[in-house]
Amino acid sequence: MLSRIAESLFWIGRYVERADDTARILDVQTQLMLEDPAVVVPATCRAVLSIMGAEPPKDGVLDARRLLDLLAYDRTSPESIAASLQAARESARRARETLSEPLWVAINTTYRAIPSGAFRAMGPTRGLRWVRDQTALINGTAETTMSRDEGWQFLMLGRSLERADMTARLLASAALSPGHAWTTALRACGAHEAFLRSRRGLETELEVVEFLLLDRLFPGSVVFAITRAERCLASLESASRTGVENDAHRLLGRTRAELEYRPIEELVADLPAAMDHFQRACATVTDAITRRFFSGSEALAWQGTR
Repeated sequence: MLSRIAESLFWIGRYVERADDTARILDVQTQLMLEDPAVVVPATCRAVLSIMGAEPPKDGVLDARRLLDLLAYDRTSPESIAASLQAARESARRARETLSEPLWVAINTTYRAIPSGAFRAMGPTRGLRWVRDQTALINGTAETTMSRDEGWQFLMLGRSLERADMTARLLASAALSPGHAWTTALRACGAHEAFLRSRRGLETELEVVEFLLLDRLFPGSVVFAITRAERCLASLESASRTGVENDAHRLLGRTRAELEYRPIEELVADLPAAMDHFQRACATVTDAITRRFFSGSEALAWQGTR
């Protein structure tokens, strides 16, 4: 496979996942700000911007409306949903000849609602739900129309790394936030019902962190996403008979082992620092993947601060 195509598929996976995760976070946080009078709006908005690695506005004015402008609608804000969908469409255009027609239509149709203003016109509640529905449509179309070849592995690799990174950011933010932080983290990951069923409603800090970080069966957990990314890399290096051949696979295995073999009590006590370490590891893995697989392609600019 051409490195240009492989790289484009990798970033399609990341950008679509990022748009989905951002919509989930904004949906939960804006509802909390509306429903709970105890929530301090400026502090909550800054926490959400911190999750996304975004800087607060220089004029200091920050409320729910401004937060939505920055992270949902503003195409010049690299962390926004609009910018992520636009970048996903641009990556899809670069790989147009390898995408199925339904997948290209799903990505392009979703993107066209951004410049037309239709996304903003829906309003926050309907618009964020629309983003989640459209990203589910894109992912479902990819699931049903793509062969499980190298292109699929690169798409899944990008999606899995982005999901692990975003869940780590949510956990770090929840550790620093008062009040409903753990329930909010579960809801933002779409994990609340799965958590209640598996842990029988025992919603403590340790139980939530263990579930979102280490659960091997829930697809939104960090370890589940890392394991899936490792399988993708193993498939892409299937000729190897011993050990692992590339730095990205080695780094991912080491990062997963550091999480799984560290006592959960230590992880909870040191959660912000541990998640910061994990996010830096994800960035290093992305660099290693780029060197190993995409070195022959024209470099894509990652839209974001990560």
